[in-house]
Amino acid sequence: MSTKKEYELDEELSLMEPKQYNVLLLNDDYTSMDFVVEVLMNIFHKSYAEAEVIMLEVHRKDRGSCGVFTYEVAETKIMQVSKLAREQGHPLKATMEEV
Repeated sequence: MSTKKEYELDEELSLMEPKQYNVLLLNDDYTSMDFVVEVLMNIFHKSYAEAEVIMLEVHRKDRGSCGVFTYEVAETKIMQVSKLAREQGHPLKATMEEV
């Protein structure tokens, strides 16, 4: 038999799911389509076919979704995109939006 104190403790321990964030690649006039596909395959682990579909979405709609992640993972992916783009001389940018 649980006491009132145990019941209150159980209620306080209920965990909430972490917020989720959609990571988006943003279109620009300088980054090659091949580089966007490379980023999607290497950083977001997309197949070539998936990467092509997302790259075309970025090209046609000015942004494309790369996936939904927790805040920390989304932030890391954005930093990886920025670092790789900078190293390769591309202005490609990524951002995130709360789902």
